[in-house]
Amino acid sequence: MTDAAGTLVYFYRDCVFRVSDGVQPPKAGSLFFCRHLDVRAGERMLEIGAGLGFAAVLAARAGARVVATDVVPGAVEAMRANAALNGVTLDARLGDCYAPVRDERFDLVCSNPPQMPTPPDRERHDATAAADNGGPDGWRVLDRVIAGAPAHLVPGGRLVFTIFAFLGCKTALAKLDAAGLTPRIVASEVQTFPRIGYERLEHLRATDAEATLPSGLPDRVERFVVEGRLG
Repeated sequence: MTDAAGTLVYFYRDCVFRVSDGVQPPKAGSLFFCRHLDVRAGERMLEIGAGLGFAAVLAARAGARVVATDVVPGAVEAMRANAALNGVTLDARLGDCYAPVRDERFDLVCSNPPQMPTPPDRERHDATAAADNGGPDGWRVLDRVIAGAPAHLVPGGRLVFTIFAFLGCKTALAKLDAAGLTPRIVASEVQTFPRIGYERLEHLRATDAEATLPSGLPDRVERFVVEGRLG
């Protein structure tokens, strides 16, 4: 719904979120991510690319001590506003990937990042496009999140993220293992195939190394929540 000022307002789990201009509203992937984000009271959590603060606010309401980052100034403002709106405290910081947290460590690092494989001739740098574009193979942001996680997790801490099936579950588990994290699939869900995927279907098939996409026009895609734990 929209409020009196014409701003989109989103309700979820007794929380209310205002969706400001330039910040994406929650999508199916965001809801899936939050349903399987197991965070406990007292834990220190970092969310990378937190957008309007959807997962960050929910985690703070559960009692976590939350640091939430984004590269979009409007998103950082939205996080702060939505935290205040829901009566929680979170530390919203502007910056890219792990840059805003330097040598800090967390019990949980999580991200629901841009991961749509993007042909080189479709690259754009505006905020709307950046919310979807994951580079040529979809792993541009995720590779950096995975690579930096061990230096930002406490012993026994975990990294949690989502992927589309066409990025490859085996690939995800191998990347986590190579980074020194013990991998597992937390959950899976079949969702409606993303509209932007139809615009890039030929490219998706070319990068679908595990052959997950059916012939013809797909109407569904499997999505996964993946965890890597630091021993």
